[in-house]
Amino acid sequence: MVRLGELVMILDLAREGLSVSAIARRTGLDRKTIRKYIARGLEAPAYTPRPARPTLLTPFEPYLRERLQAFPDLSARRLLRELKERGYTGGYTILKAVVRAIRPTPSPSFERRFETPPGKQAQVDFAFFKTTFTDEPEVERIVWLFSMVLGHSRMMWARFVARQDLQTVLRCHIAAFDSFGGVPEQILYDRMKTAVLGEVEDPDQPTQGIAYNPKLLSLASHYGFLPKACKPYRAKTKGKVERPFRYVREDFFLARSFRNLEDLNIQFTQWLDQLANRRRHATTQRVVAEHFAKERPHLKPLPAGPFKGPSQNLLKIVR
Repeated sequence: MVRLGELVMILDLAREGLSVSAIARRTGLDRKTIRKYIARGLEAPAYTPRPARPTLLTPFEPYLRERLQAFPDLSARRLLRELKERGYTGGYTILKAVVRAIRPTPSPSFERRFETPPGKQAQVDFAFFKTTFTDEPEVERIVWLFSMVLGHSRMMWARFVARQDLQTVLRCHIAAFDSFGGVPEQILYDRMKTAVLGEVEDPDQPTQGIAYNPKLLSLASHYGFLPKACKPYRAKTKGKVERPFRYVREDFFLARSFRNLEDLNIQFTQWLDQLANRRRHATTQRVVAEHFAKERPHLKPLPAGPFKGPSQNLLKIVR
């Protein structure tokens, strides 16, 4: 087989005008070989892959494949112990590399999505944002985005606020209900302190109950909705309100400037009305505003009179 260096020399001599016989004499190669490579020109030589050399692990690979097929999550450390019991004398590093190569790829886990009937539920949460208003360029501000999302249509009402106190929470609820033109049957809360005080023992039942802020319960009583707290460590329960926060951050908030909180909300409300609630939702595959138009008749009607404020008794709803 002619090496690359010899091939280059043959072609160079041919370009200098030497005959095939002269090139054959100078290189020591057969004239037929010279003619073949001159006709072919410069091509990268083709090398066959080198056969893999057997290793100390090779005899144990069928066992590894069988074990990982049956139990894909077995660790390399565990398999090392098993192989040593069967006579393996090699190291851990090569075993780990082979295990990584032959371990079956896990199939994507199925995540059950809980859809709610129209008018049944809304989800409420806050998200944290930092910004610098052009009216005060030397001060970095922390603002909070209150969001209420209807579980069926994904219609979102949201506002940026300066704080997360109870009065802000109540005002945002009222504004959201007015905007929706009705009230959902229940509202789901992550255990935000302004809404959920914690778990308390129920003297009448062996189970624990959730203690809600009495002012929130007064608002719930006035508007006719049932507050529900998320179970601890069950973040996916509130995905319908938490996932849009990333959408807001990336599609609206980033790379914009705002004069002040009022200007921030003016721009945000315009974006919400013209884009966010007009888009085709990735999960429902329906235009949010059109979907909401069909959900709206299922909401509870707004109360006749305004909310007058809470009583001060500690109230509790049992699960």
